[in-house]
Amino acid sequence: QVQLRESGGGLVQPGGSLRLSCVASGLIVRINTMGWFRQAPGKRRELVASMSPGRTNYEDSVKGRFTISRDDANNTLVFLQMNNLRPDDAAVYYCNHPAESYPWGQGTRVTVSS
Repeated sequence: QVQLRESGGGLVQPGGSLRLSCVASGLIVRINTMGWFRQAPGKRRELVASMSPGRTNYEDSVKGRFTISRDDANNTLVFLQMNNLRPDDAAVYYCNHPAESYPWGQGTRVTVSS
């Protein structure tokens, strides 16, 4: 079974940056496809970024500000670089296969506030 662990969240001012990390363990040796989801209070969980061999995709509101990538030295580590954060980016962020194939981790909370 695959386990996912997210980290890197925190409190940041509007316009600031954070880098989230996702480590996969268990029955996985290399991440080829992964996504980052977020869930704000009272809202449904949404996919905001995903990667698959040769391509990345982003939800419109994060395009140009968020970047998903994999650590080439560690094939089970995926990042989400978030720049120019806005208050509406505040949420709990989770990583998972875009098809939500794996058990959910606990997520990491991002708070954007001055």
